[in-house]
Amino acid sequence: MGSLGAIVRHPDDVYPLLKLKMAARHAEKQIPEEPHWAFCYTMLLKVSRSFALVIQQLDPQLRNAVCIFYLVLRALDTVEDDTGIATDVKVPILIAFHRHIYDRVWHFSCGTKEYKVLMDQFHHVSTAFLELEKNYQAAIENITKRMGAGMAKFICNEVETVDDYDEYCHYVAGLVGLGLSKLFHASGKEDLAPDHLSNSMGLFLQKTNIIRDYLEDINEIPKSRMFWPRQIWSKYVNKLEDLKYEENSVKAVQCLNDMVTNALLHAEDCLKYMSALRDMSIFRFCAIPQIMAIGTLALCYNNIEVFRGVVKMRRGLTAKVIDRTKTMADVYGAFFDFSCMLKSKVDKNDPNATKTLSRLEAIQKTCRESGLLTKRKPYILRNESTYSSTMVLILVIILSIIFAYLSAKRQDN
Repeated sequence: MGSLGAIVRHPDDVYPLLKLKMAARHAEKQIPEEPHWAFCYTMLLKVSRSFALVIQQLDPQLRNAVCIFYLVLRALDTVEDDTGIATDVKVPILIAFHRHIYDRVWHFSCGTKEYKVLMDQFHHVSTAFLELEKNYQAAIENITKRMGAGMAKFICNEVETVDDYDEYCHYVAGLVGLGLSKLFHASGKEDLAPDHLSNSMGLFLQKTNIIRDYLEDINEIPKSRMFWPRQIWSKYVNKLEDLKYEENSVKAVQCLNDMVTNALLHAEDCLKYMSALRDMSIFRFCAIPQIMAIGTLALCYNNIEVFRGVVKMRRGLTAKVIDRTKTMADVYGAFFDFSCMLKSKVDKNDPNATKTLSRLEAIQKTCRESGLLTKRKPYILRNESTYSSTMVLILVIILSIIFAYLSAKRQDN
């Protein structure tokens, strides 16, 4: 659950947080009995708890396919991310990975913590993959093959230009968007979305992650991971790692704002993709991460803390997004609200201010022209008034829950 301080400041987070906690427990109870499927869903909870919750929205057959798709690509990503693997070992594994998913005994030890467990026991994932319908298998194999080849290409090449950046993000995330669209279509629940829209869905998420994870990536041991394109960062510093030093704070924030402005290019495509979805479970599965992405960009923009630590949405707001994202009106409302938040942070003296404002205004125009802004709850941004009586009630409830929990533990002991 969120911290007590955050709950006091945002008491209306409490109910969504409690619902999220109950949903997490429900997800844990839904783990299948078969050993290979039990491993897959248990690993899903460990490597991405939020994704594991959202995936529960889907019907069983599609849910299984998406679960395996995610774990296969997470395993592929683990190989790519492990900077301790020699290039001459890593590249052949990436290129052949689409064949390994058909091998019930293949595994490769790499990564750390839960990712190492995933790789060491990858045979469970392969066994589950082979139980999927053939059309799901074909879609997963195709995307895995293309992604592995793309990752191998960029193991040997730096991200120099913005075009390189878009190409790299296409391989590691745009293809995920294409693959999910293929799985949705194979399920019979959705029409096959245009590739450029599916690609944008992946790029918007990936670019947000690359921006947010700057410090973690640049401090990676034994070797830094560098995904910000030289064409952008070289306008501000001589070396990418220079952005983290305090003496370069002004230039670092300007570079950060340039990166966020680049990511905003994909927002309108994402809105168009989501507006065409018909199935409610697929819609929520797609919409929640996209709202989280634009919310994270709004927090990162003009924020020096990106170069000092971790910047992310508070847990209560995440819970609220998961709880209340049910219609396109909610999506348009969230994109509109977060774009307003981001717009309020734009410094007119920023080198990219005009471009940033233009892209934000385009997003807001799309949201307004939907005609749905009046049909949603403005839960993302709201005036923080004094919740005196509500706050007292919430605190009493929280203390009661804590007391009950501690009492139960004492009895167990």
